[in-house]
Amino acid sequence: MQDLTLVIPAKYEKESLPTFLKEISDFNCKKLVVLEQSDKETIESIQNIDGIEMLFQKKKGYGAAILEGINFTKTDFFCIINADGSMNPVYLNEMLNNIKNKNLDFVFASRYEKPGGGSDDDDIVTLVGNFFFTKIGNIFFSLKITDILYTYVLGKTNSFNSLNLNSNDFTLCVEFPIKARRYGYNLGSLPSYERNRIGGKKKVNAFKDGLLILFKMIKLFFKRWKKKLLWYLELLDKMDHT
Repeated sequence: MQDLTLVIPAKYEKESLPTFLKEISDFNCKKLVVLEQSDKETIESIQNIDGIEMLFQKKKGYGAAILEGINFTKTDFFCIINADGSMNPVYLNEMLNNIKNKNLDFVFASRYEKPGGGSDDDDIVTLVGNFFFTKIGNIFFSLKITDILYTYVLGKTNSFNSLNLNSNDFTLCVEFPIKARRYGYNLGSLPSYERNRIGGKKKVNAFKDGLLILFKMIKLFFKRWKKKLLWYLELLDKMDHT
């Protein structure tokens, strides 16, 4: 896995990050931890850990950490994996093999794909919310994935950086697959079991982030059809002048 970089967004993860980095220390890939420079406690908790690289993000937000981390990545492949230890690294080899052997650009781990998917960290609010947004993604954007809000994703670095993504917050989780499909990239998925986080607290606000995600999907939907409408009107105009 020398051609793979694990991009690890880490904010206020002093309890979980050292333990998680120890767990993945034997994985033969690069480990890039993306942090906010003001998060002194998390930075200090990993100062003496070998085999990792730290990147201090310029903009705040979960999405910004991912965008800046993958943009910094020099390997052919990347994988977004959270610092809290809930995303089990045991799936990395299978995800990478699927990319290489199945003509895929991105592989999305799914907690809801059977057999094998599941979660010890989910609750009824996130379960219902994810079901709702995944349905919207599949109906209106033809995504054909089963877990749109789960950012455990492995893919081709150059393909990701070509998507012109701009969401610095959690809405990146929907902007990413929607634009990947729009750009014609091949998406795949595999079942994944989400573990309990090692420590710390969830950073997602179900109500606030849920609204932001909904507004983002609406915006992406109308932006898509606006372009098609403009193309159609231009075509009609050309026909009128022939």
